[in-house]
Amino acid sequence: MDLFPLGWMHYLAGGLLLGAGMSLLFIGTGFIGGMSTVFTTVWSWFSKAPAFQEERIVASRKWRLVYAAGLVLGAAAWMLTLGESFVTQVPAWQLALGGFIAGFGARLSNGCTAGHGICGMASLQPPSILAVVIFLFTAMLTANLVKAFA
Repeated sequence: MDLFPLGWMHYLAGGLLLGAGMSLLFIGTGFIGGMSTVFTTVWSWFSKAPAFQEERIVASRKWRLVYAAGLVLGAAAWMLTLGESFVTQVPAWQLALGGFIAGFGARLSNGCTAGHGICGMASLQPPSILAVVIFLFTAMLTANLVKAFA
C-alpha cells in the first residue's frame, strides 16, 4: 500500500507553510488563525441568529475577513507569478458536497483541521488532539470506502 502515490513533498511543504503562517499570525497579533470561524464571521454580517452574533465572533470579524482575503490573494499571486492552475477530475457536485460536509464537521467540532491540528495541538489542547484523531480516522475510513466503491 502506497500512502502517498503522488509523492509527499508537497504535503510537507504545505503543512510547513500553514504552520509558519499561523505561527506568524499568532506571534504578531495573538490571534488564532482557524479558517472555519471565518465562515461564521461572514454569516455574522447577514444573520441576526444568536449563534452568529456572539461577542467573540462580531469582535473579530474585520480581521478574519482580511485574513481570508489574504489567503485568496496569496493563491492568486502564486498562480499569476509561479504556478499553474489546479485542475481536478472530481465533478463539481462532489466538490460542493465535500465542502458542505467538511464545513458541517468543522462547526460540529468547533474548529477545522487547521484550527485544531495546528493551533490546538501546538498548545497541547486535549479537545484538539481528540478532534484531530477523529478527523484522521474519518478521512481514512472515507477514503477507503470511496476507493472500494469507485
